[in-house]
Amino acid sequence: MTTTRLLAPFQRFRRLRRSEALRRLVAETRLDPADFVHPLFVSHGHGLRNEIASMPGQYQLSLDQLAAEAEELRSLGIPAVLLFGLPETKDGLGTEAYARDGIVQQAVHALKSADPGLCVICDVCLCEYTDHGHCGIVTPSGEVENDTTLELLGRIAVSQAEAGADIVAPSDMMDGHTSALRAALDDAGHTSTPIMAYAAKYASAFYGPFRVAAESVPQFGDRRGYQMDPPNAREAMREIEAEIAEGADIVMVKPALPYLDVLSQARQRFDVPLAAYNVSGEYAMLKAAIQNGWLEERRAIMEALTGIKRAGADIIITYHAKEAARWLVER
Repeated sequence: MTTTRLLAPFQRFRRLRRSEALRRLVAETRLDPADFVHPLFVSHGHGLRNEIASMPGQYQLSLDQLAAEAEELRSLGIPAVLLFGLPETKDGLGTEAYARDGIVQQAVHALKSADPGLCVICDVCLCEYTDHGHCGIVTPSGEVENDTTLELLGRIAVSQAEAGADIVAPSDMMDGHTSALRAALDDAGHTSTPIMAYAAKYASAFYGPFRVAAESVPQFGDRRGYQMDPPNAREAMREIEAEIAEGADIVMVKPALPYLDVLSQARQRFDVPLAAYNVSGEYAMLKAAIQNGWLEERRAIMEALTGIKRAGADIIITYHAKEAARWLVER
């Protein structure tokens, strides 16, 4: 008489974990270099490749460095970049942000000349270009003026589209910015230019290294009056819903790792392309732990990126893009 013995649940689970080949075969979440967007900081000058102290492996680059950058990204299978510009001069209106010969507009030309197939995304904001470091026009009382700022944001987006940008990405968190950009782009004949809205952008402590890299530290106050308050997740859903209603083609949650719950809720609720920005502080935190020997580099970085993808991101904007893509290619 044959007796069938039921196996304990743990024995059934462990069978598929015994080797790397088995684990890869049944993996539920898969990273690919095509998931990544690589941020770039572009500066005036020539021959510049200045490493950012708080972001090891990241650089401020002059325009002549961009062709090599495009070639490297192509070889790694990374399809897109997100551009941030360091202007030659700053003023109260951030005029270089929407100048036809502004640093980002020139960078778009340089990258498209080097690789027409590269997807070039341009950040739409004023903080890097204003002498006060805020994301909009500041009143004499120190308030950021919402509606006046919208007009300038529209001018920035149009100038970037005219330069050849594939996507414009408003990060300012002014109310109504997506509808303002959509109207400005359409009026200028750029009806096919998509908008990737920083829809749920939190007033986070994890932006510090970026603000040093982009030279955009506010000269007074902070940005908590217009960026989202970290305790609020339901509000994020309302923000994202409003952005989609205004015409956003892609929506973003920023930062990524402290807000995986928000990312997951957005994925379950909205059927549009969803981006997550793995921000500078998240990058710097991991790199510092790795340099101190507290974390294993490859495993820690890939685990963090996999968590972002598992939470629901279709697009991951990350400073880890190049190293992660190399590791994925090696596999």
